[in-house]
Amino acid sequence: MRFLLDRRPRGRAAFIGMVHLEPLPGSPGWRGDLSTLLAAAERDADALRDGGCDALIVENMGDLPYLKGRVGPETVAAMTLAVERVVRRGLPVGVQVLAGANAEALGVALAAGAGFIRAEGFAYAHVADEGIIDACAGPLLRRRRALGAPVTVWADVQKKHAAHAITGDLSVAELAHGAVFCGADVLVVTGRATGAKTAIDDVRAVAGCGVPVVVGSGVTPADAAALGAVADGLIVGSWLKYDGDWRSPVDPRRVERLREALDDAG
Repeated sequence: MRFLLDRRPRGRAAFIGMVHLEPLPGSPGWRGDLSTLLAAAERDADALRDGGCDALIVENMGDLPYLKGRVGPETVAAMTLAVERVVRRGLPVGVQVLAGANAEALGVALAAGAGFIRAEGFAYAHVADEGIIDACAGPLLRRRRALGAPVTVWADVQKKHAAHAITGDLSVAELAHGAVFCGADVLVVTGRATGAKTAIDDVRAVAGCGVPVVVGSGVTPADAAALGAVADGLIVGSWLKYDGDWRSPVDPRRVERLREALDDAG
């Protein structure tokens, strides 16, 4: 993942697009057709790559409602197939398995050839709609070491769709420093929910923690330049879809518009 860990080698923030998978086997929304699901993942990955993304993250977004901390073998198997298809596109690829199934994400990444995982609940606890998500840094990094997995960990700081009263006496900068202390390779800062704006002051506060910082929600062409000036990367999902709806396919023109905004800023 040197494209990001070497700190802005292109002179601008990295542009990271989301591949939101349709419901996987075992989830309530599973439609029983894996070939169609894989084709949709390939279609979105191609649109993101061709529009100018520097990297991609594959996520089981369609598996609502999410399990807490672990998923079944059918989810791991299907995600591995999907991620391997996306890896073939030739870009750096990351994996996120909701909700907080970070050990499974590590296994998928290793098997499919992905280079990083996005981990919620890496350091400190929070309360999500799935319940209390506990920290996993200790066992996760030991598993990575045991597997010899060349996979970096992108850790969320104050994960979206969650309450953080448990850690309410800590600032976002203190939480970020704690995640780095626990071994995070990259930090992800988000807004309160999918598509919600990320506060630029939070990005600035986290940017001094010694590792790359990525914005994880709410990026549009209107604020890409400002956020990209202080962050090392921008993860963009919902805005890149038709009508800005995460359930829709990727809109190639929106991808191009976001990339143009970043290029103009650089």
